[in-house]
Amino acid sequence: QVQVVESGGGLVQAGGSLRLSCAASGRTFSIYNMGWFRQPPGKEREWLATITWSGGSTNYADSVKGRFTISKDNAKNTVYLQMNSLKPEDTAVYYCRATVTWGSDYWGQGTQVTVSS
Repeated sequence: QVQVVESGGGLVQAGGSLRLSCAASGRTFSIYNMGWFRQPPGKEREWLATITWSGGSTNYADSVKGRFTISKDNAKNTVYLQMNSLKPEDTAVYYCRATVTWGSDYWGQGTQVTVSS
């Protein structure tokens, strides 16, 4: 089992920045990659970015490429999402997901990000 806990959400004005954190615990040695997703009010959950746990390769959705950066600190078992130039449409609950080598996914409880205009 792997547990993930997100933090760092909050209220920010448009154009501002936030950094989200996702702390993993448990069988972290089994993690293959970590990803960030978001779910705006009334909409489906959307994939944002992924980083491989060992090599650090990254991938981004077009909607956030150039504004959001995913990174990791293996020593702290933590993945980050740096979000810059935030827009009101970035308002959503942001989730972290750990994918382990045997294919299972583990989700956090989410953290709310609200961007005011």
